[in-house]
Amino acid sequence: MSPHTTGTTTAIALAVVKTLVLLVGSGITFFAYKAYRRTRQRALKLLAIGFGLVTLGFVLAGVVYELLSIPLYQGILLESLLMLAGFLVIAYSLYVN
Repeated sequence: MSPHTTGTTTAIALAVVKTLVLLVGSGITFFAYKAYRRTRQRALKLLAIGFGLVTLGFVLAGVVYELLSIPLYQGILLESLLMLAGFLVIAYSLYVN
């Protein structure tokens, strides 16, 4: 395989994986929010917010790099910050009464 073919294959694989993460993460966020609406438990609301932030963070780095021409390292920093915030909210949701 030539380097160009390998790069194209990797880009396609990355796009497929990011799309699947977006779909699965959105599904988890939706079901957590649906559970919150049914029970009105604050912990489930926080869980939905946390999963939403993680999903958004995971998908956002490539999107801002491609669409907004932001340097890749800044996109990765934004991704990491959103994922950190999401994981902190998820952790907090486990301790809320």
